Amino acid sequence: MIDDSEKMRWSLKELYSSFDGEDFKNDMKLLDDIIDEFTNWCDKNLSNTDNLKEKLEAYISIFTEYRNVIGRLGSFASLNFAANAKDEKAKKYITLIEKKDTKITEAEVKFSKWISDIKNLDEILSSSEILKKHIFYLKEIVSKSKYILSEKEEVAISKMRLTGSSAWLKLKNQLTSNHKVQIDIEGRVEKLPITKIKNMQFSKDNVLREKAFFAERISNDSIAEGVAAALNGIKGEVLTICELKGYSSPLNMTLDNSRMDEETLNVMLKVMKEGLGYFKRYFLKKAEILGYEDKLPYYDIMAPVGSRDMNFSYEEARDFIVKHFSSFSPEMGDLALKAFESRWIDAEVREGKRGGAFCHNLHFIKESRVLCSYDGNFKNVCTIAHELGHAYHGSILQKESILNSSYPMPLAETASIFAESIVRNAALKTADKDEALVILGAELENCASVIVDIYARFLFEKEVFHRRKDGELSVDEIKDIMVWAQKEAYGDAIIEETFDYYAWVHKPHYYYVERNFYNFPYAFGLLFSKGLYKIYLQQGNDFIEKYNEVLKLTGQANIYDVAKHVEIDLHNEEFWRGSFEIIKRDIDKFCNVDIS
Repeated sequence: MIDDSEKMRWSLKELYSSFDGEDFKNDMKLLDDIIDEFTNWCDKNLSNTDNLKEKLEAYISIFTEYRNVIGRLGSFASLNFAANAKDEKAKKYITLIEKKDTKITEAEVKFSKWISDIKNLDEILSSSEILKKHIFYLKEIVSKSKYILSEKEEVAISKMRLTGSSAWLKLKNQLTSNHKVQIDIEGRVEKLPITKIKNMQFSKDNVLREKAFFAERISNDSIAEGVAAALNGIKGEVLTICELKGYSSPLNMTLDNSRMDEETLNVMLKVMKEGLGYFKRYFLKKAEILGYEDKLPYYDIMAPVGSRDMNFSYEEARDFIVKHFSSFSPEMGDLALKAFESRWIDAEVREGKRGGAFCHNLHFIKESRVLCSYDGNFKNVCTIAHELGHAYHGSILQKESILNSSYPMPLAETASIFAESIVRNAALKTADKDEALVILGAELENCASVIVDIYARFLFEKEVFHRRKDGELSVDEIKDIMVWAQKEAYGDAIIEETFDYYAWVHKPHYYYVERNFYNFPYAFGLLFSKGLYKIYLQQGNDFIEKYNEVLKLTGQANIYDVAKHVEIDLHNEEFWRGSFEIIKRDIDKFCNVDIS
């Protein structure tokens, strides 16, 4: 039995007993041994092309072990730090493990250049069962080799990153994770963690939502300079690396790393822009439901609607998610139940915990860990369902080689948003009128976030990169860009003075040096998953095996080919419009609600 005080905190003992435990210390020593083995092996074996099959198989073996060990160590440190930003040991080991990782950069570059010079690579790869399983992985190394610099340059970049973008990210995380907001609650002034303030902005109490929004905005003045410095430092480093490696832009680099072609992105963005007018209808109707005479304030975009109070205890959230996941497949339901019962989820709201939500798949122990801040509303339930969708994706890939388990950003959101669709649509089937309004409202809040706000975030990041080329941006410049982007996306359905010019401060995605433009992948995930869900509704249980196959392929194919596996052409505007039709139907239902 899980103790009540622990049931909403995750367990990390499945990784290691502690930073001081012999298991952790032994693996730190093992990591050093593997790094030495790998670098020595490369020095000894990559000077010629003799015994190619055996050498490639040896590389797969050594690098698989390396990924398992460093992944386990790094996950333990980063998960501890995410749960508690004041954990000094976690912070120390994150830096130490990152430093160790740089030691193999030279060997990786050497291997990349070596394999790229093999003339009969296809013939070699087809001669071994181990190599056949890793064809995509190895050929992707070859395709990316054109962007690799010399061994010395790559090592220098890797080392400089430790005192560059990695250091800036740590500063940003420290500033935001420990950030407290002063707010007046029923005449009593309190200083509360940012996670609590964020959850207040989803409250049914309109006065509390407004108060929390403006309290956060005012409080961000105290950390904005530091966070802006981190944003400038990270984006500046990205621009420098792009120029050195020969990418035309950070977006071009992101598309390449995402295994996504530009035509797919442009077609999707075109259809998204076409659909913004439908969301204007939705925002104006929501304003009417919430009692406004005209436009909607920005701080009420995510406000719950409906008279039914849909609050869930943590146990009720568990039962709700497990039940509806099981309606899709018993395998998915079992995974969700295990996640709750085995303490894979850290849902407690507390000071020092990282904001937002994420799922961290742990291939090396065939489990996942989910972080969120659970406050009991339906939005929180959907957040857990979303993250457990990632965990289900991880469970499919855990049956594959760890080298085949890395999927690109756009496909990362497919399973998570599909999982949300399952929960919401199953819930709608048994909902009464008031519950249906709450559920539909939550669905459209999510769609507005993923289509409209993501469009704003994409425009914001693109403009930040464009201006950062000419020098550092001031806090006021960054704020102006944010408001401009929000206006472009939301149009005149929102009260202009309420746009959130600090929306970049707490959003972690802008600060991932190797994951730029972590915005349009959410839109891709939503629309692609809705297209998959449409097929599921047509084919029923026959689709489940195809869906699992799609998830499996995410680590072993480019995005266009993954979609092609279920006869979807991502260059066809009609596919995207067909996905958008599902959202439009929900908006029509919402706008026809009688609130008299």
